[in-house]
Amino acid sequence: MSEAADRVFLNGEVHTLAEPDETHEAVAVRNGEVVRVGRTYDVEFFAGADTDVVDLAGRVLLPGFIDAHTHLTTVGRSLVHADLSDAESPADAVELLSERAREMAAEAAETTRTTAAGDDEVGDGGAGDDEAGSDPATEWVLGYGYDESTWEEDRYLTRADLDRVPTDRPVAAFREDMHVAAVDGVTLDRFADVLESVPDRTVPTDEAGEPTGVLLEGAIDPIYEAVEPGVAGTRTAVEAGLELCAERGITGFHDMVRDSHAPRVYRDLDAADELTARVRINYWTDHLDALREVGLTTNAGSAFVETGAIKSFTDGSFGGRTARLSEPYADDPDETGQWVIEPDELRDWVREATAAGYQFTAHAIGDEAIRATLDAYEGVAVGDPGEDRHRIEHVELAADDVVEQLAETGVVASVQPNFLKWAGPDGLYEARLGGERTAGTNRYREMLDAGVRLAFGSDGMPMDPLLGVHHAVNAPAEGQRLSVTEALRAYTSGAAYAGFDEDRLGTVEPGKRADFVVLERSPWEEPEAIRDVDVAMTVVDGEVVHDAR
Repeated sequence: MSEAADRVFLNGEVHTLAEPDETHEAVAVRNGEVVRVGRTYDVEFFAGADTDVVDLAGRVLLPGFIDAHTHLTTVGRSLVHADLSDAESPADAVELLSERAREMAAEAAETTRTTAAGDDEVGDGGAGDDEAGSDPATEWVLGYGYDESTWEEDRYLTRADLDRVPTDRPVAAFREDMHVAAVDGVTLDRFADVLESVPDRTVPTDEAGEPTGVLLEGAIDPIYEAVEPGVAGTRTAVEAGLELCAERGITGFHDMVRDSHAPRVYRDLDAADELTARVRINYWTDHLDALREVGLTTNAGSAFVETGAIKSFTDGSFGGRTARLSEPYADDPDETGQWVIEPDELRDWVREATAAGYQFTAHAIGDEAIRATLDAYEGVAVGDPGEDRHRIEHVELAADDVVEQLAETGVVASVQPNFLKWAGPDGLYEARLGGERTAGTNRYREMLDAGVRLAFGSDGMPMDPLLGVHHAVNAPAEGQRLSVTEALRAYTSGAAYAGFDEDRLGTVEPGKRADFVVLERSPWEEPEAIRDVDVAMTVVDGEVVHDAR
């Protein structure tokens, strides 16, 4: 008789999502590995006296979702600070920030009261509790995730808005793409000297020549540096993000980190056996020398924490009109976007990183930026960009020949299907690009048919795979639309491939790690309502990390 399993999942609808997708009833897991899939009758034989038997009661079990592009600390901070994603107007956003300011004032008053009472053991989560000094969680009023394109009053938040927040603390609000921010007068005064040294186009001014409080691209960097939490604050954000991952069926994610304590936090959690999702850390180019010195090459690490690619930017975002286009913006005929990293510099980074044996990935949204990135990969990369699994993040507006070039080179298109929320009538894409170019955004159907490797992620906007799958399946244009199976594969085996993990993750098959998501309903039965399907259970390495049954 076979050795007993640690856990068996019975009476379900188990999709392997392999090629072809096979449907079974049950799965047996031992030591974090799938040892059997099949009929409930067959898998029951693996249940011993100490086996945990999970009755799926007809629910759907899939490979766990892998988010191929996110910023977990930002996601976590939106849960700790003001979450502006549900704001329906500038006034709503200001009220959410005001609520956060009032909450912080109450916390500060309580800390003062407790300290005055003589309780020296109580900390405030600030400078005394964190290696990095002052804690932005107690100093700044912060908000994350607003999207003005959904508002009737379609405009960025400004200094005038944020000056209405009742606080003496500096206030900052970040657009969901993190390429646009708004700050108040306190912040503008504090950073006046620094902001004078950044390009004029990144600090818009009003008719009187005064900063509006809107910051674009590199002008936001000083604010990011100022609000970056120390180790303790980062751990708080990471733990909040990991809890969300478990609730959303995310068993692994590729994190884009820069000047953050997140890598240390991930490794600390891993060492303590407290990490509830697998993380692949993609480091910015300015970390390349340090990574080489300590020997953290691509794919180095543990079963739960790996080093991924070296990451760079090329352009900005459509929301900020900074994505680099070959033709002007529909709503600004004098604007074609900006280079965040010039093509010559990008080529140098690609050459250096590839020669050192690293996977490379670059943010590229506009058609001109995508083309420049592919040209860099083909022109200067040492070796085959497909074998190195170089990636392009976002790929939102790709021309026909670029789609063909992606397929021919084997470069992975790491894309975010939730961005299709902007592809509908009167959406952000139509405003920025016009109707014809909007239909040519996010060409997942055409990419897949051409043989492009697709990996789905969220960019944390929001971090919700089922929402992304919903948008890919129900996309407005035929060239964007995938089947349910294809979309789920892009969020499982496609993302696993992008992280060199296809041999252990991404499908439910014997020998693979037991990373699963269990859904309350089948996304195949109601494809028009996938976003409403609930996650019943999340399993990582055979352990249940979320159970909402």
